[in-house]
Amino acid sequence: MSRRLSLLVVVALAASGAIAPPADAQAAFGHPCSAQNGVRLCPTTTLDQRIPAFDGVPLDVDVTLPPTGEGQWPTIVILHGYGGNKTNGQGTTSSGDNNVFWAQRGYAVVNPSARGFGRSCGSVASRTAGCERGWIRLADTRYEARDVQELLGRLVDEGIADPGALGVTGGSYGGGQSLELAYLRDRIRLPDGSFAPWRSPAGRPLRIAAAHPIIPWSDLSDALVPNGHFRDRGREGLREARSPFGVPLLSYVNALYAGGAGLGFVAPPGADPEADLSNWRARSEEGEPIDAEAQAILDEFFAHHQAWGLPGRPAPLLIRNGWTDDLFPVQHALRMYNAERSRDQDAPVALQFADLGHSRGTNRASERAAFNAQAAAFFDHWLKGEGAQSPPGSVTAFLQTCPKTGPGAPPYAARSWRQLHPGRVRFGGGPAQTFTSGGGNPATAAAFDPIGGTSDACKTVPAEVAPGTATYTRAVTEPVTLLGLPTVRARIRTTGEYGQIVSRLWDVLPDGTQRLVTRGVYRLKADQRGHVTFQLLGNGYRFEPGHTVKLELTGSDHPHWRRSDTSFSVRVSGLSVELPTAER
Repeated sequence: MSRRLSLLVVVALAASGAIAPPADAQAAFGHPCSAQNGVRLCPTTTLDQRIPAFDGVPLDVDVTLPPTGEGQWPTIVILHGYGGNKTNGQGTTSSGDNNVFWAQRGYAVVNPSARGFGRSCGSVASRTAGCERGWIRLADTRYEARDVQELLGRLVDEGIADPGALGVTGGSYGGGQSLELAYLRDRIRLPDGSFAPWRSPAGRPLRIAAAHPIIPWSDLSDALVPNGHFRDRGREGLREARSPFGVPLLSYVNALYAGGAGLGFVAPPGADPEADLSNWRARSEEGEPIDAEAQAILDEFFAHHQAWGLPGRPAPLLIRNGWTDDLFPVQHALRMYNAERSRDQDAPVALQFADLGHSRGTNRASERAAFNAQAAAFFDHWLKGEGAQSPPGSVTAFLQTCPKTGPGAPPYAARSWRQLHPGRVRFGGGPAQTFTSGGGNPATAAAFDPIGGTSDACKTVPAEVAPGTATYTRAVTEPVTLLGLPTVRARIRTTGEYGQIVSRLWDVLPDGTQRLVTRGVYRLKADQRGHVTFQLLGNGYRFEPGHTVKLELTGSDHPHWRRSDTSFSVRVSGLSVELPTAER
């Protein structure tokens, strides 16, 4: 056979599908792939190349493949943060958590723009046919989560993704969706809220094999309207974060709404009661009294926009949250960790905590690199079957250190959350004190607002005892390493409705300044009296000798948490503060 005839036969066989095309011709979603940055990128380049979701909304998605070989590959989806798009998880060099890193490690990588953002109907120019209702649904398990499942199913049918090795990760908004997908696992959620088996378009059964949510929320009502009733011991009740109605996280709610309206497609007010961001935000600004409309918003969050409350056991989890993250602090990981560990002490769930995340997180590069290495080993084990599994329940935690430009400190590692802090330091007592709704220094509250005040977790202000507050101190004579959530117990007598206890734990430095270590808010019932127990948001932080630990209680932290519209006062007696510590 002549060389020319041989070539003609090869071309004919390739066209008929009798032989596979060369590796360089591999395509994803029918989009050609090209070699760049040491991997192969298969992008959606034009609007008409977008992939229709189950309800017709066009989705903009890129796929990155390993530099050589053919599928099926273990596959990781990288989900972007709120206001972002598919490019946020992409890079030109390997950063440890982007598409280049994972593809060079042998994974296929999927970078979608969530519906309502980027060219998935987010930008005005992208709102072509199919985008009429392609607005932001706030990580609705029936829509955004199902979009990811639809994309993975198509890639499985194309021979790109390995159906037995599907993983998800992402930060913030993407972290919340990663947690949802882990709990949905082998199910999709239909628009009526019911569940059905997850199948590819060709009918192949699919499931998430592992998930690495980064700075996610687990309970959106607890994140945006916290009532402070979460405790890190035992399993939380499903209504605990919604009853009593909490205190709106005002500055963040406004910032998130502005980000969605400015960078995405927000539904017109009243157009969709299950995605009515405009009216939800307006209601949060109205404040008290709490009515059925306000309660219905929290119930909607619980029903469709979070992982907490979804039935079933999740895929293996490695959850990362930030001590100094004022939006999604470590409670969001602990809630899921406690739930799974209470059902099974060998549940494959592990935690990563550090001074990172949203404002005021420092996000030290060395600590992120250490966590990324753990994440690589985590996915290699669960998606490739390589390496040993991390001990179930294990926790890795870095301390907040100052200045934030410093080198940081080595991490603490423990086989469980309880073992991370084996010691206790207590202080408090003294005569009864009273704080009021009008107490505190408004300038101090404004200075530590994570949106309008500071993003610096190491910020200090002059130490003070502000009027209308209750304060309790303990001098530090030897190092005390806080490593968890401080617990406050007290007897209270409240006068007034819609009260709130704002607690701030300060490190008073020898130079006469104070640094905010952690804080919390606790919603009170009308005229509440008797014993209360609550926890602050927590931190990993070392108090040095010569410093003073100070707890301050006040009635407002506006504009971070919305101030109450009512006047109230709280008399406090028999108070004790318990700091969980690394030292026994």
